Amino acid sequence: MSATPHVEVKGLTVTARNGAGEIFPIVSNIDFALNRGEVLALIGESGSGKTTIALTLLGHARPGAKIAEGSIRVGECDLTKLDRGALAQLRGNRIAYIAQSAASAFNPSRTIMDQVVEPALIHNLMPRAEAEAKAVDLFRALALPFPETIGARYPHQLSGGQLQRLMAAMALITDPELVILDEPTTALDVTTQIEVLRAFKTVVLERGATAIYVSHDLAVVAQMADQIVVLSQGRIREAGAAAQILHAPADDYTRTLMAAARPAIRPAPPKIALPAAPLLEIRGMTAGYGKIGKDGRPRIPVLRDINLTIERGATLGVIGESGSGKSTIARVIAGLLPPASGQVLLDGETLPPGLHGRSRDQFRRVQLVFQNADTALNPAHSVGRILTRPLAFYHGLKGNAARMRVLELLDLIRLPATLIDQPIGGLSGGQKQRINLARALAADPQLILCDEVTSALDTVVGAAILELMAELRRELGIATMFISHDISTVRAICDDILVLYAGTMVETGPREAFGVAPFHPYTDLLIGSVPEMRAGWLEESHAGIAPPPVGGQGDHPDLCRFLPRCPARVDGLCNTTPPPRRPLSKGSQILCHLGDESLRPS
Repeated sequence: MSATPHVEVKGLTVTARNGAGEIFPIVSNIDFALNRGEVLALIGESGSGKTTIALTLLGHARPGAKIAEGSIRVGECDLTKLDRGALAQLRGNRIAYIAQSAASAFNPSRTIMDQVVEPALIHNLMPRAEAEAKAVDLFRALALPFPETIGARYPHQLSGGQLQRLMAAMALITDPELVILDEPTTALDVTTQIEVLRAFKTVVLERGATAIYVSHDLAVVAQMADQIVVLSQGRIREAGAAAQILHAPADDYTRTLMAAARPAIRPAPPKIALPAAPLLEIRGMTAGYGKIGKDGRPRIPVLRDINLTIERGATLGVIGESGSGKSTIARVIAGLLPPASGQVLLDGETLPPGLHGRSRDQFRRVQLVFQNADTALNPAHSVGRILTRPLAFYHGLKGNAARMRVLELLDLIRLPATLIDQPIGGLSGGQKQRINLARALAADPQLILCDEVTSALDTVVGAAILELMAELRRELGIATMFISHDISTVRAICDDILVLYAGTMVETGPREAFGVAPFHPYTDLLIGSVPEMRAGWLEESHAGIAPPPVGGQGDHPDLCRFLPRCPARVDGLCNTTPPPRRPLSKGSQILCHLGDESLRPS
C-alpha cells in the first residue's frame, strides 16, 4: 500500500430502524483501503452487507438506513462530510455505479445513445457530438457489435449481455476515478459472462480506474480482484490479497464459501425395476410462437425435433445459453405452450397439447418451479396461505388437516414451523425458493420442472437448495428436469444431460460422458467458459473468442446452427450439409459431422 490510498474506508457503520422503532447496525466497523487502479472485491452471502457498503461509496444509504459512523474517502473527498449538492456532482461523474440488472436500468422509450451520453451532458463535461464519439469508442472497446450504429437501437432490441456492457459504457463515459460493479454478471449465462468480464477488465485496466466489485461468485472474483473482503452478517470475516483468500483462507466462513463454490458430485440413487414406459417422453417435438406455417413450423421457431425421456425418480439436466429454448421445453411439458408438432407422453399416455383438455390429475403430476420466487409468490400472502391453495385444489384438504400438512411440508423443506403465518415478503431469498419448491411438492407430483431455481441465489444458499433437492429425491422418488446454464451444477446432480443450442439438441448422454472429452464443440465452449478459481484464467481462456468466418453458407433450414461460432467446422461440409446425429465412444450422442477421431480433445 502507498502512503495515501486512493479509496479508504474507516470504521464504517450503517444503521437502520426496525418495526419496533429500535436502531440496529446493518454493517459494523468496516475498514479497507486500495490504491489507484486496484480492484477490491466484496464477497459474501445475500444479506451480508456487500451492496450496502458499495452504495456508501456513492455517499448513499437505502431508505430507512443511514451512515452512522466512520469515514469514506475517495481521493481528497470524505463523502460523509459532503452535502447533497456536492454528492450529486460526484455521482455518475467521478464515481460511477454499474448495477446487476441492466434490463431494468435502461429507459425502454429512449435510444441507447441518448442514455449512454446523459452522464457526460448532465455534468457539462463535453458537447454532445464529442460525447457520442466517445461513446462509440467505448462501444468498440467493450467489444459490442456494430459500434457505430448500436446507439440508435432501443433496449428491447438488445441481449442481456449487450445491455450489461452498454451500462458499463454509460458509467465510464465520464472517466470516473472509482467504478462500483454490483453483481454485473450474475444474471448472465456462462458464455455471455466471459465476454462481459473480458470487456470490463480490459476497459477498467486501460482507463486506470479503481474499482469495487460486488459478487458472490468466487471464480469471477478470481479474474477481477487484487484484494478481497469477505463479509458475513455485516462484519468483515477476512480480508487480504486475492491469491491468499482464494488459495489459503484463514477463516472457517471463507472456507465454507469456497466449498459451496465447487458443487460435489452427488451419487445417483440405486437403480430400481422400471415399467416399460418411461415417466415422461417427448417425441419429435417442434415448438415456438406465432402462427404455424404450411411447413408445420411456427412463425417464430424456438425448438425443433426434440426427443427425450425421463424415468421415474431420475434427474435430467437441460443446459444452454439464454435463448436456447430451455424454458420453452418446460412450458410445453407443463401445457403452457402447445407444441407445433410432436407428442408429450406421461406414463405412456399422450398429454393434451395445451392447458385445455388436461385433467386436474395430469396437472397435479407435473409441477413447474419458476426461477424467481419473488415474482412467483405473492409477497402479501402468508406461507400457510400459499401452501394451502394447492392442498385444497388437488387434494381437497381444508382447515386443520391442511394446516397439519403445511407443517409437514415445512419440515420437509427444512424450514421452522414458526414461519407458517409469516408473510412471504419478509423471508430471505433462500427461504422464498424453498417455499416455491414446497408449493410444487404440495401437489404430490411425479415430475418437477425446475427452471433455473438457483441462478438468482448466492453460492451458499444455492448449494443448500441443491442439497435439499437431492434429499427430496431420495425420500420421495420424484423425477426432476433441472434447467440451468451452469454445466458444473448439472454435472453434479443430474443422471443424464441434454445440451441445447438455438433450440436444437446438440449433445445428450449420461453425466459420466460429460466428464471426459471429446465433446460437441458447443458443449466444449460451455465447459471452457466456467471460470477457474485462479487469477490469470480469463487471459488464458479462448472461450467466447469467435473463429474466423466460414465460406458461403447454403440455405438449407437444417444446417448446423452453431456453425458461425464453431472452431471445428469444415468448410464445404458444415456450411452445405445438415449434420447427422452420431454416437461417441464415451456414451453420448452429438449432432455433428465430426466424430471421436476428428473432435479436438478439450
